[in-house]
Amino acid sequence: MGEAETFDPAQTAKRLVREARVGALASLRADGAPYASLVNVGTAADNSPLLLLSRLARHTENILRDPRVSLLFDERSGADPLSSARVSIAGRIAPTDDAGVARRFLARHPSASDYASFADFGFWRVEMESAHLVAGFGRIVELKRDQVLTATGDAVDLLAAEEGAIAHMNEDHREAIGLYAMRLLGAETGAWKIIGIDPEGCDLMAGEAVRRLDFPQRVISAADLRKTLVALADKARRA
Repeated sequence: MGEAETFDPAQTAKRLVREARVGALASLRADGAPYASLVNVGTAADNSPLLLLSRLARHTENILRDPRVSLLFDERSGADPLSSARVSIAGRIAPTDDAGVARRFLARHPSASDYASFADFGFWRVEMESAHLVAGFGRIVELKRDQVLTATGDAVDLLAAEEGAIAHMNEDHREAIGLYAMRLLGAETGAWKIIGIDPEGCDLMAGEAVRRLDFPQRVISAADLRKTLVALADKARRA
């Protein structure tokens, strides 16, 4: 099967969001003109983009007045940035005090813990409405929100176990995580760790690199997660 036949727009867009650490945030000024800024990003379990913003920043001033935003993510591969896949997410942004949001964001941006507790900083979540994917010549696709988001309504048990499972894997099974990254994803050698788990896969990070490992089937419980991670480790060792 050729590359064109295996192209999955929704999967490509999901991966771009899951692997992003930085994005371009577009907001609206008081006069209606667009304003773009560079921001660090994370993802919620359902793949909603997460941001840590200062109320002193111009973009925060804009979104407090008008919550409509767009976020651009790209894979930053190759010498020509326009040859890389990128996705633009449109939606509305709102503040959140969900402890899970802070944990997931800071796992991707550990240095942000130095200022995340400052009075003028707060976490925000983008409620996605649509996405526009550009993944090469003839690969320009408009996507609906549900094509880019990950359903989590049936995965309460998994999400409750996520934090403990990540800590256990990072403390006791770093070798297996390295094998996931290097043998299943073709990543370079590094101090790989898991920073997020959801029903469709897990996010791995080493240094500033983030890679997405998709599960072979949907996982909704802690028991399913354990079986899946063990099977992936066996597969990686055989690779």
